[in-house]
Amino acid sequence: MELILASASPRRRELMGYFDVPFAVVPATGPETPPAGADGGETARALSLAKAKEVADAHPDAVVIGADTVVEADGAILGKPRDEADARRMLRLLSGREHRVYTGVTVIKDGKALSRQAMTRVFFRAMTEDEIDAYVATGEPMDKAGAYGYQGRAGLYVERIEGDFFNVVGLPLCLLGRMLREMGVELR
Repeated sequence: MELILASASPRRRELMGYFDVPFAVVPATGPETPPAGADGGETARALSLAKAKEVADAHPDAVVIGADTVVEADGAILGKPRDEADARRMLRLLSGREHRVYTGVTVIKDGKALSRQAMTRVFFRAMTEDEIDAYVATGEPMDKAGAYGYQGRAGLYVERIEGDFFNVVGLPLCLLGRMLREMGVELR
C-alpha cells in the first residue's frame, strides 16, 4: 500500500519520517481557499481535506495524508504572509499575546476520508520593532502560517505552549498516528 504526503512542506516531510514507514511526497497544487465564515480549526480541516482529495483523485489506490496549519489571533486567521510588510503586521499582532495554532489533518484510504484537527495555544513574549525587523530579514517567516516557525528562530519569542509541539510545527504526530491506525494503516 502506497502512502503519500500531499504537502510540499519540508517540516511535514521530516516529521513523517518519524513513523519509519516508506512514503512519497506529492504536493497538492490547487488554490488554498478557506471556507467563508469558518474559524481556524474548521479552516485548517477544510484545507487539509481539499489537499488530500486533490492528490487522492490522482492516486486512488494510495493512502493520502493532507495537512494544513493556520494561526488564529483575535478571530483573524493568519496564513502565510504575502510579503515582508504582511509578516511584520502578523508578528506585531502576535507580540506579547496568546494565539492558537490549528492543524487540520485528513487521511484518505479507499475513497473514505477521515478529517480532524489539533489546536495548540502559543504565548509570545513582547517583541521590539528591531526584533521583528531582524526576524523578517531572515526570510524564515515567509513560508509559515502566522509568519513564524516555532522550531526555528521564532522559538526565541515563544514563552510557552499548551498543547502538541508538533502541531505548531505543522503535523500533529500523535493525532495522525491514531488516524492512520483507525484507517487500518499499520505503523511500526
